[in-house]
Amino acid sequence: MTTDLRYPIGRFAYPERATPAAIASAIERIDAAPKALRAAVERLRPEQLDTPYRPGGWSVRQVVHHVPDSHVNAYVRTKLALTEDDPVIRPYDEQLWAALPDTASTPIETSLLLLEQLHRRWVALLRACDDGAFARPLRHPEIGSLTLGQLIIQYGWHGDHHIAHITALREREGW
Repeated sequence: MTTDLRYPIGRFAYPERATPAAIASAIERIDAAPKALRAAVERLRPEQLDTPYRPGGWSVRQVVHHVPDSHVNAYVRTKLALTEDDPVIRPYDEQLWAALPDTASTPIETSLLLLEQLHRRWVALLRACDDGAFARPLRHPEIGSLTLGQLIIQYGWHGDHHIAHITALREREGW
């Protein structure tokens, strides 16, 4: 753990090589993320959901809606990597997405259910892939070239990262 509230489990760094063990661990973390996110927000009141996880940061509500927003993109990126040769994936502005009106008006249950169902599909796909599939390349315009395995490792971290934002806030606030 770190004392930097932005990175409660530490910053992500792409591994030079995505090993089968690291990929398998990431898939397990992706599989566990929906249940862990649901547990992290259990019994929070509306005013708690609207509390930023850190000064200047997103509210808990925004974090909950962000995770499926991001993971929908990751799922599409996975499919592109599996079906196209070295696809260029499209970035999006997470800050602007988090500020859209649906983030404030949609119950978090909608995003929790979306994440659960999305991860069922995504994990089923990932578990059906062989090692060669995880070596498939893709390119992010801002990050550069990476493999599907590296992307999956990033998203194993990503869910844990945002869940830790919420659980660390709850711990600090005594919720």
